[in-house]
Amino acid sequence: MRLNRKVITWAAAAAFAGSLPQAALAATEIEWWHAMGGKLGEKVNEIAEGFNASQGDYVLKPVYKGNYTETMTAAIAAFRAKQQPVIVQVFEVGTASMMGAKGAVKPVYELMKETGEPFDPKNYLSSVTGYYTDSDGNMLSMPFNSSTPVLYYNKTAFQKAGLDPNTPPATWPEVEAAAKKLQAAGYACGFTTGWQSWVQLENFSAWHNIPFATKANGFEGVDTELAFNSPLHVKHISTLATWQKDKIFDYGGRRSDSAPKFYNQECGMYMNSSAAYAGVKANAKGFEFGVGQLPYWPEAGKPQNSIIGGATLWVLTGHSDEEYKGVAKFFSYLSSAEVQADWHQFTGYLPITHAAAKLTKEQGFYAANPGTDVAIVQMTAKEPTANSKGLRLGNMVQIRDVINEELEAIWNGSKTAQEGLDEAVERGNALLRKFEKTAN
Repeated sequence: MRLNRKVITWAAAAAFAGSLPQAALAATEIEWWHAMGGKLGEKVNEIAEGFNASQGDYVLKPVYKGNYTETMTAAIAAFRAKQQPVIVQVFEVGTASMMGAKGAVKPVYELMKETGEPFDPKNYLSSVTGYYTDSDGNMLSMPFNSSTPVLYYNKTAFQKAGLDPNTPPATWPEVEAAAKKLQAAGYACGFTTGWQSWVQLENFSAWHNIPFATKANGFEGVDTELAFNSPLHVKHISTLATWQKDKIFDYGGRRSDSAPKFYNQECGMYMNSSAAYAGVKANAKGFEFGVGQLPYWPEAGKPQNSIIGGATLWVLTGHSDEEYKGVAKFFSYLSSAEVQADWHQFTGYLPITHAAAKLTKEQGFYAANPGTDVAIVQMTAKEPTANSKGLRLGNMVQIRDVINEELEAIWNGSKTAQEGLDEAVERGNALLRKFEKTAN
């Protein structure tokens, strides 16, 4: 029995409409569970209102269900109770779990084909869609809010330190040199970072085109093993640990807890999500800031491309053909250049299509907001490789917790980089094996 389908029938209106065709008198309701609160939630409602106003056959109903974890957990519970929404927003680390939920997901490429909705995967940024495609290149979920880490730097501090305020450091040795000059100019620390696993290990791997895990980072099978204890990973983390001692690098927390260190000008550089742009802009009081690409180690060659964070929209099974037609119509609307450009400019998340990026440029947004195009350039300059397509690892939320624990042990000096990363790989592999059992 299908429990979630809701059809709004304007019976009263029909009684008076007389000659109006029945199809014009009813609209199919489509429920969309999401994790966007506050201003982002208001923007989601605005998108839904725009779609509803664009046609009369479907009514999109967005429902805020809490943070990413709460939303995903609620959707799983609802599916078991046969009360699932048609669309649910799931963060990127939940991708493998969604793929492993056999029979629960209707892949986007199938949905668009079955409903006859125009759909060309090549219109979407491959660095974004690569995360959510299967080994045959088929898009499984619809990209919505995607971001990638970048380097924010204090241009005013750079000028005081005798550095070129228009040239952010491109390599890690240049970061070290800039940090020392900033400290000599009176700044307490050189740089800090948000989301250390995502920025300093996951994206570090993609940026240097080395595996974070075997089997193309899990894309080629659930029997994957973690590989972020390679010599280059160990060198990088060991160097950060050394820099931690004299505050060239200063750890500030697992998520974005380190942001105040940049806002209050304690640290002159800060690595975090491109979607942090609005927050940096709002909190950078008394100084100018710039945005640069992530640094790289020169001995590894020129950088590849970074990978994303954020979330996508998954379509759940158990609904009617009419509802799926409405979802396909909504995805076309959501992917339009105008809607995507507006969402990109409002939130700081990446545009999901080339057309939205082009429109944003034509509208003068990047010129008026310098640095907002760095993330796009960083992700699209090269075609993704097996090492830079993204991660497809089960229990990734728990693996990140393990990585955070081990990195903190390295930062406080209780473990060497080799010891901590080896331990993180071993503990993470145990979590992968648990996931493998549930997936087979």
